[in-house]
Amino acid sequence: MAKPKQKYYVVWHGRQPGIYTDWTQCESQVKGFEGARYKSFPTRKEAEEAFLRLADEYVGKSVSPVEVQVKRSIKVNSQTASIHIPSLCVDAACSGNPGMMEYRGVYLLDIHQGGEREEQELFRRGPFPEGTNNIGEFLAIVHGLALLQQQGNDTLPVYSDSRTAQAWVRQKQAKTKLMPTEKNRVLFDLIRRAEKWLQTHTWHNPILKWDTPHWGEIPADFGRK
Repeated sequence: MAKPKQKYYVVWHGRQPGIYTDWTQCESQVKGFEGARYKSFPTRKEAEEAFLRLADEYVGKSVSPVEVQVKRSIKVNSQTASIHIPSLCVDAACSGNPGMMEYRGVYLLDIHQGGEREEQELFRRGPFPEGTNNIGEFLAIVHGLALLQQQGNDTLPVYSDSRTAQAWVRQKQAKTKLMPTEKNRVLFDLIRRAEKWLQTHTWHNPILKWDTPHWGEIPADFGRK
């Protein structure tokens, strides 16, 4: 007797949203839960990509947007063809050094013919007084990693255009020369929390360098240059 094929169940709205590999576990999250939204997928990759999108794009539809996306993703120019889609892009902006700093993360869901990008903001924090761009880039990467892990997505690539911030993440320490003050006390508290998260968690999401000269500004850019 043939072994049943593995299925992956995405729960968007339930007691505990996430991705489940067993129907019994999935059922316990949605049975009796008002407004539950869930669906099964044949592969973990499809389930992870679906979990990052809206339930309405999948529930009750025979063709998923992921299938359409895969077909569209090859219709890009040679410079952008190597970008991983979907992916999470992070960036920071700082007015002055130090100055008012904020950071955000944006899902890059697709790139259409001609370079038009389909994006969705995932998070935005700040502005924080007396910050730096490198600190913002560092916090943005860690924030993105923690959020993806919370969602059960440990494969989605994370793009950053800051080599310094990526090095700090690898070293699990923000090696900033900025001095703590009363004004940036909250910011340094976030730095300590980010460092602790890196030291106590393991992640598998690849952290990649965004190739600005060939691809243009990273999707999470604040557009203030």
